[in-house]
Amino acid sequence: MAAVALDPLATVADARELGLTVADDEEPMVERYLRAASAAVRDAAGVPISQITSTVELEGRTGVWLRLPGPPITAVSQVLLDGDEVTDYRLRTTDLWRRRGWQTTCGEPSTVQVTLTHGMPAVPEDIVMLVCRIVAATLNAWRDGDGGEGLAAGAVTQERIGDYSVSYGDGGLITEMELPDYLRQRLAERFGGGAAVVGSR
Repeated sequence: MAAVALDPLATVADARELGLTVADDEEPMVERYLRAASAAVRDAAGVPISQITSTVELEGRTGVWLRLPGPPITAVSQVLLDGDEVTDYRLRTTDLWRRRGWQTTCGEPSTVQVTLTHGMPAVPEDIVMLVCRIVAATLNAWRDGDGGEGLAAGAVTQERIGDYSVSYGDGGLITEMELPDYLRQRLAERFGGGAAVVGSR
């Protein structure tokens, strides 16, 4: 199954509703920014976030539980264990349960390929706002003709009280599309991604 492009996590209309002024001739550029920002957020989260059907490859071992990526999981349509279809499993929240376990030979993990529907039916509002914030920073940097500051800019890295002095850093980020480490970690913990995606639709 070939991977397909996913819709952005936010739209131009979302950006406008959140206060970003977008001129008509800027719309094509902002749409590209939205796709790039959505890709950056999804990369950090490790999952698509919005609801899709994916085929993922997981490592199967002797235990009866198999953790699935990209919660919430709403349906599982097919499970292949080392290439052979199995149907004697049960979906329990974020795990598949199988009495005989998930390994076909001793000493070597099996490959489990699962086709599942997962993700959120509606993109959470804070994720929409995050994507729009990245786009706003990128658009403003383009309008100003400079490198902008990005999401990590303005973080205090040094402060002195006597003869007051303060230093700001950008966390080593080069563009507004780069997410700071703390935000990447928070997204990964929240959405719990990690499996290899073979294909999505």
